[in-house]
Amino acid sequence: MTTTSVTEKKGARVHVQAFGTFLSGMIMPNIAAFIAWGIITAFFIPTGWTPNETLSSLVDPMILYLLPLLIANTGGRMVYGTRGGVIASIATMGVIVGSSIPMFIGAMIVGPLSAWILMKVDKIWAGKIKPGFEMLVDNFSAGILGFALALGAFFGIAPLVTGLSAFLETVVDWLIGNGLLPIASIFIEPGKVLFLNNAINHGVLTPIGVQQVQDAGKSVLFLLEANPGPGLGILLAFSFFGVGLARASAPGAIIIQFLGGIHEIYFPYVLMKPMMILAAIGGGMTGVAVNVAFQTGLRAPASPGSILAVLAQTPGSDFVGVILSVIASAGVSFAIGAVILRASRKKDLAAENDNELAAAIAKTEANKGKASSVLGNLGASAATPGTSVKNIVFACDAGMGSSAMGASVLRNKIKKAGIEGVTVTNQAIANLDGTADLVITHQDLTDRARGKSPKSVHVSVENFMNSPKYDEVVQSLQGANEEVTK
Repeated sequence: MTTTSVTEKKGARVHVQAFGTFLSGMIMPNIAAFIAWGIITAFFIPTGWTPNETLSSLVDPMILYLLPLLIANTGGRMVYGTRGGVIASIATMGVIVGSSIPMFIGAMIVGPLSAWILMKVDKIWAGKIKPGFEMLVDNFSAGILGFALALGAFFGIAPLVTGLSAFLETVVDWLIGNGLLPIASIFIEPGKVLFLNNAINHGVLTPIGVQQVQDAGKSVLFLLEANPGPGLGILLAFSFFGVGLARASAPGAIIIQFLGGIHEIYFPYVLMKPMMILAAIGGGMTGVAVNVAFQTGLRAPASPGSILAVLAQTPGSDFVGVILSVIASAGVSFAIGAVILRASRKKDLAAENDNELAAAIAKTEANKGKASSVLGNLGASAATPGTSVKNIVFACDAGMGSSAMGASVLRNKIKKAGIEGVTVTNQAIANLDGTADLVITHQDLTDRARGKSPKSVHVSVENFMNSPKYDEVVQSLQGANEEVTK
């Protein structure tokens, strides 16, 4: 494979990840609203736990108006700040009123598009308005444009999105009716480990699933990506049959993944052993098959994908099917993973010995301050008079799961080392603003992070929970900050 083709492949992956992150970025900040709607639905609809005709009147306005407008406003703000959020909400009312179904997909299209159009319109007369008239022009231009976009959304976008939603729902119903829905795992599971899990779940499955809830009171689509069973089985396989650091860290990862709902924690285990994707697919297909057989689903998205969140959104009559789907998916992924790991155990043990030797050499070089990219980069930063590393950011796809764990680990190491004046935070890659001195990401996300924060020092890790590079960063911080204080 040529260098050009490798670069093109990497660039395509980065663009796909960025697009997926943008889609999920409109949903993720509003998950609390989805959960609140799910709880209200669970309690007060006629088939709920405590039926109440008066309070059940909250359900339809929330799903038809509140949730789409929150999504649109978030998408507009991502594109063009507060003005983008306002015009996105105005325009999205057009698709909401123009259709009888929940307009989540419509909001995800119209919201960002409206903000982008306003941003381009504002540039037409940027710097040409006489002093004192800025607010007048800004408000009237946004108002007039919002009026036009709302009409366009009503007559143009709403019918198209309604047709698209109907088509997608028909496809899903056909897959369920023919027992073929498990096939979706062939695409979902590989997409997850490439850090497209949030995009798949919140960008595609959630909008269709919420519409199904309105009709049937539950949706199996909420369990296609969020089922913690496949990840649990993979981590159990590494716990019993893995080698070295992977085996030692897997039990702790199980707690974070299964109870905490942070699925990203098991992605590096699959990436270090690509054949394990077969275990993920097998477990995913099994879980979906069980849910289809028992006709089970959830009332609202389970986010994060913790077993606790899954059970909280499970209707009372569906507990048996949902629990069995988790157990079965974990069992199948464990069985397949165990076979894969056992088959390559001798080779992995030999490689582990080589890695230990390489790690020892790397540690020696780090102690000498040689052959260390982190030391070199931070040293260059410290060489500039009056500068030092003060702001470290862990960045991941959503900015809440794996990056939060990595930030916590490094923060504790820095504290134990007695280093002061260094802040360690976590955020989404999309929110990087270039002010971080050091950005730490998973190795598959580093290219995107460099694009968002090109002047920062970047460090790539394979596992957010236990990377040897953290100790190197701590050592580098000690040396770099001491250099500045001299």
